[in-house]
Parts: sequence; structure tokens; C-alpha cells
Amino acid sequence: MYEYIQGKLVEKNPAYAIIDCSGIGYYINISLNSYTRLGKSETAKLFIHFIVREDAMILYGFFDTYEREVFRKLISVSGVGASTARMIMSSLTPDEVYEAINTGNVGVLKAVKGIGAKSAQRIIVDLKDKLDKLVTDSDILPFQHNTLKEEALSALVALGFTKQMAEKGLKQIITAKPDITRVEDLIKESLKVL
Repeated sequence: MYEYIQGKLVEKNPAYAIIDCSGIGYYINISLNSYTRLGKSETAKLFIHFIVREDAMILYGFFDTYEREVFRKLISVSGVGASTARMIMSSLTPDEVYEAINTGNVGVLKAVKGIGAKSAQRIIVDLKDKLDKLVTDSDILPFQHNTLKEEALSALVALGFTKQMAEKGLKQIITAKPDITRVEDLIKESLKVL
């Protein structure tokens, strides 16, 4: 329902942030990782995961879409709720979570408060293949028009390409032709290599 909320950062602590957006204050649960990355900024943009329960509507905010996607994968595991996933995201960076799952490192996940050996193993077993579809922060290209890349990726996925295939094509084109400044050109060039 909500993609992101952007506005004046009214209050921030390691567990939540309050963002004033057009006169409405949104209470958003955040991870320690997002808290650190927000820094001392007066404005903020948090990517949202919205949970509706019988007794509450809860907003979880993340500094970037990659962190949010790792969170979403974690809560898809049976027995891992939003609070547990947020604890994992507060104890480890998204890249550390990704690496622990891909290498099957139970010890790293078990070190997180509230995660036992069985839960850590379940997370690894359930997500090992699913996380391959994510792009890690280190895979993101140093590309000054990152929204250009995101728009092109969105368009290619809408055209029927898998996200992984589209990202591979975009990476190839951006590396070969870094001077492309229009989304249309980026998509056309990517279609030639896909």
C-alpha cells in the first residue's frame, strides 16, 4: 500500500522514527541499521512495509529497498515475525544477513538475540535459494542516475523479463555505455542484449 514516506524527521531513536509528511506524523518502526544510516539529517525518506493485524496497523521503515526486501524475505519464514526480523536487521547489516544465509553460517544468525539454532537453520534452509534473486549493496553499480536504472529495471520486468535477467542486461549496458542519460535509450540498449 505504501512505497515510502518522505518528510521532516521530527523524532528518531534506535527503535522508531516519526516523519511529518504534509502535517501528518507517521510513527515508523526502524532497525538500528536504518537509524545509523539516517544520521543527523532533518528530512528522511523511509521505504515502508505495512502490516495490518487484528489489533494494529504497523509501519516498518527502511533506509533503502534492499534492506526492506531482506526484511520481507525474513518474515516469510515460518516462525519469524516482524519483531524478530527487525532484531536481525538491527544486529546485522543486510549484506551480513545475505552472506550468512548463502554460506549456511548458523553461528552468525544464532548470535542474534532471540534466534536459536533451529530458527537459524530454518531461516537458512527456507531462504538460501530465494536470496539469490536479491541484488546486494555491493552489486549496485556506481551509477549517478540510479533512478534511471531503477526505472529501466521496472520497465524490463513489466515487459516480462525476470528481475535477475534484467539487472544483468542493465549492468552490461551501463558498464559499456555509462554516458546514457535517458530511460528509453537504456531500455532499448538492454533489449538488444537480453
